[in-house]
Amino acid sequence: MSSDVSANPSDANLADQGEARLGWIRDRMRLLAGVRAEFDARKPFAGLTIGVALHTEPKTAVLLETLVVGGARVVGTGNHGSTQDDIVAALARKGISLFGHRDETVDEHYANLGKTIDTRPNILLDNGADLAAIAADRGVANSIMGGTEETTSGGFRLREDYADRIPFPVIVINDSPLKAIAENRHAVGQSAVESFMRITNLQVPGRRFVVAGYGWCGRGVAQYLRALGGRVAVVEIDEIKGFEAAFDGYRVASLEELAPWADVIITATGRPDVVTESVFDSLQDGVVLGNIGHFPWEIDVPALKKRATSVTPVASAIEQITMPSGRSVILLADGRMFNLAGDHPKGNSIESMDLGFTLQALSLERVATAPGTLVAGPQRIPDDIERHIARKTLELLRSSL
Repeated sequence: MSSDVSANPSDANLADQGEARLGWIRDRMRLLAGVRAEFDARKPFAGLTIGVALHTEPKTAVLLETLVVGGARVVGTGNHGSTQDDIVAALARKGISLFGHRDETVDEHYANLGKTIDTRPNILLDNGADLAAIAADRGVANSIMGGTEETTSGGFRLREDYADRIPFPVIVINDSPLKAIAENRHAVGQSAVESFMRITNLQVPGRRFVVAGYGWCGRGVAQYLRALGGRVAVVEIDEIKGFEAAFDGYRVASLEELAPWADVIITATGRPDVVTESVFDSLQDGVVLGNIGHFPWEIDVPALKKRATSVTPVASAIEQITMPSGRSVILLADGRMFNLAGDHPKGNSIESMDLGFTLQALSLERVATAPGTLVAGPQRIPDDIERHIARKTLELLRSSL
């Protein structure tokens, strides 16, 4: 859907719909509004192409518009299952070419990632390290001057699977304490709980939840479930984080111990193979499985469905999987991020993404204008950028009192 939307009336209508949604979001992203004005004056990306792989929804669109105002040519694709077609159509009107659509297959998604690298971007705006990995695997990484990575999962991938294979600097946005607090803990926590209720229409009070992973996202999910009356337990293999969860008042145990107790299991680790065949037989009848990690690998969905006697779609984001024992498992969004890939996704709050995408924008500017101040490989956001945004955020909060 990167062609001229005006050529097709239905696409034009879709673009109108997307632009109407964008107006509401854009007016409420005040940090990015300030950056956009600065970029308009400075044009830090003049002559540069930024290749993007990022959930394509209205808040993302405001970031991409900001980069274009700064002189960038932007090309790219969304993440699998979370692309919003009206936003792609609205961006196409502005000359921002994004490959892909809401219902694309996994193979189509990876083909679109390849198309993005084929445009030979100078800078990457990555999510899950997909673009960096393809660039490294194809031997074209030396043509890239640098980039950013949004997620925990992508940071793990860069540091472990692609260590010493990325010759350019990558600023890992998820390493930021600002993002950890505002977006991961509070925004993901809220959106995950809200999405669970909206998709399933089930209540939280009194229900038994297991949160797998007590990083910043897991902390937030546990916090907001408990605030609404959920009974919450935590699975965490890191002893220090498990210690923290216990002192925060949660029951902490292994997944094998907690699986028979759970009404709902939510994975938030950024790692593969969290809910696997080892616990399938101990899950209670009607247990709900959902994932909010970036990749759909935390729940072993292929193994779960292979063992099933039937898989019945209940809604676009709910499947009932019947096991040989006769018990059923309810799977949300096919194991993808259910707060972004579920029905009518909203994702994280406008304010949290305003902060997170301001971190992105200024980090990308540092890559474009001062790459010599950065080292090759994954690294934290420069401290001066973090402190500048913290001050700006506090000023905005004070002005609203």
